[in-house]
Amino acid sequence: MKYLVMVQGSQADYEAMAGRGSAQSPAWDEKQLKAMFDHMNAITEEASANGELVDAQGLAAPSTARFVTVDADGKPLVTDGPYAETKEVLAGYWVLDCASLDRVTEIAAQVARCPVPPGSPDHPVVIRPIDETGPAQD
Repeated sequence: MKYLVMVQGSQADYEAMAGRGSAQSPAWDEKQLKAMFDHMNAITEEASANGELVDAQGLAAPSTARFVTVDADGKPLVTDGPYAETKEVLAGYWVLDCASLDRVTEIAAQVARCPVPPGSPDHPVVIRPIDETGPAQD
């Protein structure tokens, strides 16, 4: 079964990793940033070595996102965002092909144990099964 393992964060977290801390997220130093990247890369390398890795990516800061909707005539409406007050966004992900929900939960727990500076927010790691067949109608 394939699963999407999602790491959440906020614009404040991206600012903090760039050394610009706030009341929501303390500034990271280079040593803390390296520890975080080493931890995440080790998870990716282990999943790859086990044949479980399909894809993994970190995402650019939420401030670079664009929202696209359409108006009544079907023309695109583009909005920059999300803005700094947005609570949580997708910060990165792994697509994993694991033998069981228990196994992907073990990996998500490794992700959740990522080292962060004291006082950093605690964001959940989200697991979603990938539906490769589409919804079934009974």
